[in-house]
Amino acid sequence: MEKTPGFILATEFYPPDSSTTATYLGAIANAIALDMPAVVLSGTPGSARPVATGGNTPEIIEIANWRPPKHALAQRLIASTALAIRLFWAVYRRARPGIVVMSVTSPFTLPYAVTLAARLRRAKTALLIYDLYPEALVAAGIARQSSLATRFLRLANGWLFRSLDAIFVIGRDVAPLLLSYPRVRADSIHFVPNWTLLPIGFRAPDDSSSFRKPYSAKFVVGLCGNLGFTHAPRTVFEAARLMRHETNIHFVLSGWGVGWTELKTLQAAENLDNVTLLDPVPENRLAEFLAAADAWAIPYRRDVAGVSIPSRLYNFLAVGRAVIVGTEPNAEAGLAVAEEDIGWIVPPENPARLAQAISEAASDRQATLERGRLAAVAALKYSEQASTKRYRDIVKSLRESDR
Repeated sequence: MEKTPGFILATEFYPPDSSTTATYLGAIANAIALDMPAVVLSGTPGSARPVATGGNTPEIIEIANWRPPKHALAQRLIASTALAIRLFWAVYRRARPGIVVMSVTSPFTLPYAVTLAARLRRAKTALLIYDLYPEALVAAGIARQSSLATRFLRLANGWLFRSLDAIFVIGRDVAPLLLSYPRVRADSIHFVPNWTLLPIGFRAPDDSSSFRKPYSAKFVVGLCGNLGFTHAPRTVFEAARLMRHETNIHFVLSGWGVGWTELKTLQAAENLDNVTLLDPVPENRLAEFLAAADAWAIPYRRDVAGVSIPSRLYNFLAVGRAVIVGTEPNAEAGLAVAEEDIGWIVPPENPARLAQAISEAASDRQATLERGRLAAVAALKYSEQASTKRYRDIVKSLRESDR
């Protein structure tokens, strides 16, 4: 006979998947399992694991999942729909009144199915928002505000957000978007930021580092990470083109995603001497790579406040680096930079203003390094222990409430 859990997490991504989403969800589930029996319904191959005897660890139940290539959009839609249906039945089978059932917004079909199954079983419901659709699609220019798909998703979201007992957001800029939906309760929205995945501590730039040594420039600007639809890496490249005659500044660009493909195309055409493209570095050398730059750029597209994850910011803080963010001031990344005085905020998709901020950072390298020291101090606020404690407290509160 199966033991009734107190908490169920339904997700496609979970360790041993190497994505940051899987890493965060693994830590959250492990933390909640310290307080109550927990089950993870995972769509990641190789994740299945029975609950340890006498141990406070979650039971991992693997759900069959087909993962087509990222470029096969139609196949991915079919696969995500099939996974949502399987997770619906997996949750429906296990959920009971009072149990907390939590899902995430990736893939976008998942939360509707999981929340419906939980509601039918009169379980408590929670959602962790990493990507907000259709807002992210509209901001990226993939969908129009007036399109049928956008209107349908907004209608579905209206039901979803009203049905949830708790909504976890990783940016303070998400709440206004959620509250624009009718009858969404402000007290159901909980801001719990992501945390650094690297050891925290200021690292002085080392000219002998293999990631910095090839460049004669005194000031190195970096760009890295998943360059998705809500990012504007072209802005950094255009800033580099504007600054191509400033020999004391060099740009090191690295990453993956659609934006990385665009950067490679741009550099193949321009061949800028002040730009170097690097493939993503191994995780065990990430801290050294991030410490090799004097400052890091985070370029967003216009109007993405509330729809883009600022996760990479925390690793820049962890190694003690100033950041130059192209975004609206009310976006979470902009709020954090302004509050901690750890960098510059410039208008999104504005290469000239970005170039101006980089020139200012390079003109007083010592002041920029001091901002990096402040960043390392600020990183202490974004710890795994602090964030997972918030998840634990809120889930326990849901379990104990009568609602």
